[in-house]
Amino acid sequence: MANLLARAAESVFWLARYMERVENLARILDVTETFSRDRGGRNWLSVVQINADDRSFFDKHTTASATNVLDFYLLDTDNPTSIQVSILAAHQNARALRPLISIEMWAQINVLYHRLRQLTATDIAAPKLSKLCSEIREACQAHAGIVEGTFYRDEAWYFYWLGKQIERADQSTRLLDIKYHLLLPSADDVGSALDLSQWNAVLQAAAGYQAFRRLHPGRMTPKMMAGFLLFCDSYPRSVLPCVRQVEWLLAQLRARYRLSGASAAMERLDEMRVAMTDNSIEQILAKGLHEFLDWLQSELGEVAADIAQSFFADCPFEVSA
Repeated sequence: MANLLARAAESVFWLARYMERVENLARILDVTETFSRDRGGRNWLSVVQINADDRSFFDKHTTASATNVLDFYLLDTDNPTSIQVSILAAHQNARALRPLISIEMWAQINVLYHRLRQLTATDIAAPKLSKLCSEIREACQAHAGIVEGTFYRDEAWYFYWLGKQIERADQSTRLLDIKYHLLLPSADDVGSALDLSQWNAVLQAAAGYQAFRRLHPGRMTPKMMAGFLLFCDSYPRSVLPCVRQVEWLLAQLRARYRLSGASAAMERLDEMRVAMTDNSIEQILAKGLHEFLDWLQSELGEVAADIAQSFFADCPFEVSA
């Protein structure tokens, strides 16, 4: 028998979520900066909307300019969705996990944390922004590689991947929702150069452009791109494989380590998987993509809440070695 403290399970779950969040936000900021150069900076509001930060952002800033948005997400220590707050939370969780995670995991997170905490307004200015975002993405990818190569495969590893897959699925639904519900100026622009350039930005923010072009080397349509980000089993950031992975990871924790709980989460995941496999992208678009994505986001939130209620109480739980 081995004991994993519930607070350690919670820390490793959130370590994964915060590191995934940092990488995703760096991608979004980099792609937005690239595409806003030719559009007079009009795309920056979408970053605020993706994160549902309209109220907190406009409490501090009057306009969603590049300077204001970058400050809010790269430097603001009072913004709970900023890279600064996310890396601080990841670092604190990693510190609490020192006995469980590898030396290499801790060292790499520690270096990234101190690098990001030293950022200034000069560091995030336009000439340096793309290089900085690439640096952050590469550091997060290095973290993922170190986890893969050094993290011991016990129940803590399963909780890490639970957090990572839930965060990935949530971020992908947000990217899809902001494009389909908010970015397109009018129905007349569907299929236009503006529409396709925005879809390209979404695919690049999800690191999926090359994968999409391998699957669809010919023409690109909004329906194809939405379907790719929702249903593609061969693409790791697509929502459906993330949902399947969360379902499998929970089943492993319950079977291999004899953990009880999370029954409600399993039921929700089954409903989500069935809803996605029983409906084509055409059917979902006809019924309303925004409404479907909103439902997915709500269900993912409930899954995370049930996992927390089941496993993260302030007491140790026993698992079978």
